[in-house]
Amino acid sequence: MSDNRFFKNDLPDGIDLGSEVAIDCETMGLDPNRDRLCLVQLSDGDGNVCFIQIGPGQMEAPNLCALLASPDILKLFHFGRFDIAILYHTFKVLCSPVYCTKIASKLARTYTDRHGLKDLLKEVLGLDIAKHLQSSDWGSPDLTPAQLEYAASDVIYLHRLKRELDIRLKREGRAALAEACFGFLPERAILDISGWRDVDIFAH
Repeated sequence: MSDNRFFKNDLPDGIDLGSEVAIDCETMGLDPNRDRLCLVQLSDGDGNVCFIQIGPGQMEAPNLCALLASPDILKLFHFGRFDIAILYHTFKVLCSPVYCTKIASKLARTYTDRHGLKDLLKEVLGLDIAKHLQSSDWGSPDLTPAQLEYAASDVIYLHRLKRELDIRLKREGRAALAEACFGFLPERAILDISGWRDVDIFAH
């Protein structure tokens, strides 16, 4: 049975979510330099979720930031590039080390161009999740149970996805390449924040 907890502004003292934590963010839009962070959800891999509601103008969350920066905790994301960027823009903390299931999918599942979380969960884990609340008012002070259920679905399966994708990456001989991409991902997020989001710096 899940043990979901809702907090305002920060994690409380003393919470231990283990050495691998799945993380996702809900925001007012998709521009990390313009749109504010509203909700951070974290899962320990056992079906439990901690929700942290972030207030307008909030710039500090010491316990959350300690987790994000801890070298002993692997942070799991799906499209981590955005989440890492918005967390850095909000709190000036850079997540590391990280793992991104979308990058892993693109390296392991080259037979498809469907790498969104819904498609990935359906094929790899046989799960069908609803995404109709993806675009909703996450800045509301009173989030609905349906919104929180949607937000939870973005993190509770990432540990299982990682295990399955790791098998495929190893099978295809791309595990080391994936690790190199994950290592660069925080810097890619900083490039986005710094004005190079739409520029391929590796192009001629």
